[in-house]
Amino acid sequence: MCHTTAPDWMPAAFPTHNNYYQLIGAHAAIANDCDACHNGNYNNTPNTCFGCHQTDYNNTNDPDHQVAQFPTDCASCHSQNAWTPSSFNHNIYYPLTGAHLPIANDCAACHINGNYNNTPNTCQGCHTADYAQSTNPNHQALGIPTNCAMCHTTAPDWMPATFPIHNNYYQLIGAHAAIANDCDACHNGNYNNTPSTCFGCHQSEYNNTNDPDHQSAQFPTTCQDCHTQSSWTPSTWDHDDQYFPIYSGNHNGEWDQCVDCHIVPGNYAIFSCIDCHEHDNQNEVNNDHQGVQGYSYTSTACYSCHPNGDN
Repeated sequence: MCHTTAPDWMPAAFPTHNNYYQLIGAHAAIANDCDACHNGNYNNTPNTCFGCHQTDYNNTNDPDHQVAQFPTDCASCHSQNAWTPSSFNHNIYYPLTGAHLPIANDCAACHINGNYNNTPNTCQGCHTADYAQSTNPNHQALGIPTNCAMCHTTAPDWMPATFPIHNNYYQLIGAHAAIANDCDACHNGNYNNTPSTCFGCHQSEYNNTNDPDHQSAQFPTTCQDCHTQSSWTPSTWDHDDQYFPIYSGNHNGEWDQCVDCHIVPGNYAIFSCIDCHEHDNQNEVNNDHQGVQGYSYTSTACYSCHPNGDN
């Protein structure tokens, strides 16, 4: 089966080699070159890839198998036909998901110039230019952290994105908390120079409010003076310090509802003093103010001389 009648039993064949180790692929070409593997010693010949090809493994530098700590199970990436092309379970080192998936077979997209050593495994390691060139919002100007995964996934075009550190820039509480994930509600696609004041976003509400008419009454545009972030109503109103003392002084307890003084419902810019302080008739008031410069029988004149409601 193996020998002929030649002297010293040689040459010999080994037709049952495949019973011990299959000679296929590149090994088939050396099926009759026994020394290529056995080197004259047929005992304890390795039957694993690495057992014969450790030198190939150690000397490979693109990528450097030793530095990258690749497994020594050659068959996990290579076939017996040739070292290349090879396959590679990339997920062991870095999962290729989302936008990375279409370039799974384009190694050079990440491993520049065929260099597989020291390839960054962080987002920012590969996407420094994307970070630096981002303008909406301007990541550098805002000092947004370079930990891309904090806001982004591997989805294409970086979207959708979240912004879990929004409260570092502007707290989303009250009614704002409900729109925390609806970025366009405030930014409308533009994340640069977004107002950070109430009035900056809510000027239209201020201008269109008619009960009371904020513009006519010249209410301050610091909305937080009266409102909270939970809702426009209920609101507070420091009437005493901002306009006229009605909770202290002579007028405390002298009124029941706003319309007692603000005689035009909804328009708080109009007020009346003489409806309460008519002193029976205009003539009596005129007599009381003889010699008073600038006197007139009008509510605005009353307020100009008696801004604190004193006599």
